[in-house]
Amino acid sequence: MPLLVNREQRRVELARAVWRVIRRDGIERASVREVAREAGLSTGSLRHYFSTQSELLVFAMGHVMEQVETRASAVQRQDDLWSTARLVLAELLPLDDERRAENEVWLAFTARAMVDPHLAALRNEAYDRLRDACVRWISLLLPGADETSRQNESERLFALIDGLAVHAAMRPASATAEVLSGVLNRHLDQLAAQPA
Repeated sequence: MPLLVNREQRRVELARAVWRVIRRDGIERASVREVAREAGLSTGSLRHYFSTQSELLVFAMGHVMEQVETRASAVQRQDDLWSTARLVLAELLPLDDERRAENEVWLAFTARAMVDPHLAALRNEAYDRLRDACVRWISLLLPGADETSRQNESERLFALIDGLAVHAAMRPASATAEVLSGVLNRHLDQLAAQPA
């Protein structure tokens, strides 16, 4: 059993090495050779864990998704549903160094997904999961709203979170954690103020 744990741990370490290469040099430089060098391994050793660059990138992209989902599901539920929503939805935004790294890497993967069908499938799955999460939260927060209103608000929340993440990657100096949190909180305040 320890061998399996070590293997999975090494795969996660390699995914993190992919992230570092992407953030420093861009996704086009995230070759098996460059990632092996970043991780302090030989190319042959890396191939024991990932046989192709595509397999390595898919795993690294999936690791971003896992990290986000793990954090969101670990949020302590509050007595107030709106407070819980604020905390969970904030986990989807790049509000600290770790989440900024994930966000930058995610956007690089998203661009690469335009030409890599394996990454495109994973990107589509992630976007579907994010949209589904927005639909669930809007259904919980606005139970009395009609179907059209819930659909519109779900799409608006989805676009807000996705757009804030893009802004944070493109203009980090102006899209600070305080700005991102403030926009999300204002949006939720406006939703909460809607007539029932």
